[in-house]
Amino acid sequence: MDWSQHSLPPMRLEPRFGDRVVPAFVERPGSLWAMIAQAVAQNGDGEALVCGDIRMTWREVARQSSKVAAGFDKLGLARGDRVAILLGNRIEFVLTMFAAAHAGLVTVLLSTRQQKPEIAYVLADCGAKLLVHEASLADRLPDVVDIPELKHRISVSDDAASQFAGLLDNAPASAPAEVREEDTAMILYTSGTTGRPKGAMLAHCNIIHSSMVFVSCLMLTTSDRSIAAVPLAHVTGAVANITTMVACAGALIVMPEFKAAEYLKVAARERVTYTVMVPAMYNLCLLQPDFDSYDLSSWRIGGFGGAPMPVATIERLDAKIPGLKLANCYGATETTSPSTIMPGELTSAHIDSVGLPCPGAEIIVMGADGREVPRGEIGELWIRSASVIKGYWNNPKASAESFTAGFWHSGDLGAVDAQNFVRVLDRQKDMINRGGLKIYSAEVESVLAGHPAVIESAIIAKPCPVLGERVHAVIVTRSEVNAEGLRAWCAERLSDYKVPETMALTTDPLPRNANGKVIKRQLRDTLAAAGA
Repeated sequence: MDWSQHSLPPMRLEPRFGDRVVPAFVERPGSLWAMIAQAVAQNGDGEALVCGDIRMTWREVARQSSKVAAGFDKLGLARGDRVAILLGNRIEFVLTMFAAAHAGLVTVLLSTRQQKPEIAYVLADCGAKLLVHEASLADRLPDVVDIPELKHRISVSDDAASQFAGLLDNAPASAPAEVREEDTAMILYTSGTTGRPKGAMLAHCNIIHSSMVFVSCLMLTTSDRSIAAVPLAHVTGAVANITTMVACAGALIVMPEFKAAEYLKVAARERVTYTVMVPAMYNLCLLQPDFDSYDLSSWRIGGFGGAPMPVATIERLDAKIPGLKLANCYGATETTSPSTIMPGELTSAHIDSVGLPCPGAEIIVMGADGREVPRGEIGELWIRSASVIKGYWNNPKASAESFTAGFWHSGDLGAVDAQNFVRVLDRQKDMINRGGLKIYSAEVESVLAGHPAVIESAIIAKPCPVLGERVHAVIVTRSEVNAEGLRAWCAERLSDYKVPETMALTTDPLPRNANGKVIKRQLRDTLAAAGA
C-alpha cells in the first residue's frame, strides 16, 4: 500500500547532493523564499500569522521579513552566513527565519531550554555571525571572548527596549538573494543524547519537499489553520508547522507555550483545522474538565509523533470530535520531519504502525550484518528520500558514518510489513536484553499509555547480575494508582518477561532534552544513583 490513491503532484527521479538519485516533485519552488513568494501570490490578503493580538497577512509577513533582511544587509551579513535564533514561540522567530531566507543566510535554531555551555558550543561550531535572542536569556549568552566570530547580538522583548524594532525600521530589501536548491537553509543540532550534538544541514530542497509532502498527504489548502504549540525551534515546529503553512498558504497560530486550558481556548476561537503534537498533549487536553464546552468541530487533522497514541485516547477523541482524523507522523531532524505518515482513516486499524512511507521515501530494514532483512523482520530502519539531509555541518566523519548511498541510518529498530506499514519498536541503544529475550521499550510504553491513570512513561534497563538486564518503568501518573495495579494491567497485555519488574511512580514530567525527547540516560543515572 502507498499514497497512489491520493491525488499527488507528479514526481520524477532527480540527482541530489552529487551521488544520490531520489524522487522529487516536478513543480516546486526553487527556494524557501520562493515558496513564501508563492504564498503571497496565492493568498496575499489571507491571514498568515496570529500570535496574541498580532495578526498579519501573507503580504504583510513578506514585507516585514524583507525589512529585516535589509537590516541584515546593513550589518554586513553575506550570503551563506549563519544567523542563530534563540527565541521562544513568537512572531519575531518566523520573521527572522523568513528574512534569512530572503537574504540567502542560514538560520541556526537554538532551544530556549539550552544552557550557556550548550549555546556556546553551537555558536562556535556553526560560526554564527548574528544571534537574535530573547532579552530575558541574556545571562545565558556566552562571553564575547569565547565566540569571536559572533559579531552581532540583537535582543527581542515585548517592550520598547527590544532591539528587533531596529531591524524593522528599514525599507524593504530589493530582490532576494540567489540561492541554489541544495544550499543549506537551516541548521538544527541533533539531540546530543550521546556525545556532542551534530548540526544537521537542511537544504532548501529538503524543506520544500517535506512541506509539500505534508500538504499533499494531509490535503491542506489556503483555508487551513495550524496551531504551533510545540517549540518552533524543533524540526516539527519549523517544518510541520511553519513551512508547511507556507506551502499551502494557510494560517499559523503561534502559542508561546503549551498549556492545555489555553490551547483549547485558542483552538476554538481561531477555528484551528490542523495540528502536530505529541500524544501526551492530546491527553492533557482531554483531561480538562471543560473540554466539552469548546467548539472544536473545525479540527480535522491531528498529527502526532514521538510516542504511540493510546487506543483509549483515539477512542475518546473520536467520540468527542468525530471529524478529527489522527495521523501518526514519524520522522527526524535528519529527514526534515516526515518519513512516514499514517492516513487518518487507517489509524485505528494499524495502531501499532507509524504509517506508510511518505511519497518518494524508501525505507529498508537492515540487519546487524549490514544486509536487508525480509519483510516483517526487525532491524535498523534506513531511510532515503528527497527530504533526507546531505549531512552534518563541519563533521564529515559523522556524515560518513550516518549515510550510505543517500540512506540515513536512523538508529531506530523497526520493521516494514507486507502491506508497507512501518513499525518503530525502539532505539538500538534502548532495547533491553533480559537473559537473551529482547524487549522493545515502545511496546511496553504503549501498553502503559492505555491505562487511564498514566500520562506518560519511559522504559529503561535495570542492570541484573543474573539476567544482564531487567525491565524498569518510570511512570508519570495523573491519579492515585499503585505499582501492583499497573503491573497487573501490563500482565494482561504483555508476555510475562516484558512486564516491568520495578517501577518509579511520579507526578513530575519526564526529563527531556532541548528537542523534546525523553533523556533515558538521565533516568538510568538516577536509577544507578539510587543503588538499584
